[in-house]
Amino acid sequence: MSYDFDMDINLEDLPDGVVLLHGVEKAVGGITEEFGGIFRIMYSRSKIMEILQNRDEMTEDEAYEFYTYNILGMHVCEQNPIFLVD
Repeated sequence: MSYDFDMDINLEDLPDGVVLLHGVEKAVGGITEEFGGIFRIMYSRSKIMEILQNRDEMTEDEAYEFYTYNILGMHVCEQNPIFLVD
């Protein structure tokens, strides 16, 4: 199975309620669906880390700490994003 982690994101086509993380759109691998009609955006953890290191000039440790605390640890709603450990 492969994922297209360079998807073109059209905000008008996203299901209602999904959480889009601005600045790491290139890490989107797809949209997931759960029973009950709950949709979530799936992100690649490694792509997020790569973006943080390249764009923000973070070290690998800094990027992982930022990802863990500010991205993985956030809770916005039931439709929080999910992250592929890749």
